Amino acid sequence: MSDAPKNPAALATVQTAAVRRTGIAPFFVVSAAMEIGAGIALLAAPDLAIRLIFGASGTGAAVALGRLAGAALLSLGAACWLARHDGISAASSALVVGMLTYNAAVVALVLAGALGPIGPLLAGVAVLHGSMALWCLLLLHGRR
Repeated sequence: MSDAPKNPAALATVQTAAVRRTGIAPFFVVSAAMEIGAGIALLAAPDLAIRLIFGASGTGAAVALGRLAGAALLSLGAACWLARHDGISAASSALVVGMLTYNAAVVALVLAGALGPIGPLLAGVAVLHGSMALWCLLLLHGRR
């Protein structure tokens, strides 16, 4: 028999306590804010976002890809926002692994020079994503 409470209110209390213990809620909230903000910026003003990050105006193809990336970031942000109350589950662990992959890939692309010359804003992007990747590792390590 399971020790899980049968009463929905008691179960919600146990799940809320699990979320607090894992510390995953702040990660999902911060990730959601970052990705939704970047996604909206790329969807609404892709040329401006491209110019700020890369220091050059985007071509028609770059603007289109910027909008596509904006939609993808908006999706990641929405998934993180909706997962913020999900304690220790396979789904939230999978989302953290996905965010780790994404954040590590951004850092690798910046450091490899694949996104162009590293200016101050692009360096900041790499540091921010590196920090988020480290946070992912800490969350995953704590789940063992």
